[in-house]
Amino acid sequence: MNTLQVGDNAPQFSLNNQAGETISLKEVLTKGPVLVYFYPKASTPGCTVQAQCLRDIKAQLDGLNVTVLGISPDPVAKLAKFSDKQQLNFALLSDEDHAVADGFGVWGEKKFMGKIYDGIHRLSFVVGTDGNVSHVLNKFKTKDHHEVVLATLAD
Repeated sequence: MNTLQVGDNAPQFSLNNQAGETISLKEVLTKGPVLVYFYPKASTPGCTVQAQCLRDIKAQLDGLNVTVLGISPDPVAKLAKFSDKQQLNFALLSDEDHAVADGFGVWGEKKFMGKIYDGIHRLSFVVGTDGNVSHVLNKFKTKDHHEVVLATLAD
């Protein structure tokens, strides 16, 4: 796993959101910085808490002109159910072939209960309007991710 670092150029991508609409990083960056957060699986306890907390700080993120894009390998239909059930107010993107996760360097070997498998590592990136990574967030718990995001953006 070769994770992007601060200063690296973020891979450009276009993925379908929970409504089946295509969202491109290039287009979203015209509005301001973007928080690209990777999460393993919709509707699991940790991913739900993380998404709910980001939902609840949407007004603060809007005040900073920051757009949130959540990316997982889940299919669009599963993202739609997750978004509807949690009343999410930001885009969830489907990266079923994990090509974008690979590009950001967050797809790799994981261990859980003695089992080794490939999957998404829970990391977040702030991408500046220049298309470069300005922050890499890798030290957080799902329940305080939103606080780490706000503290990072305040710097």
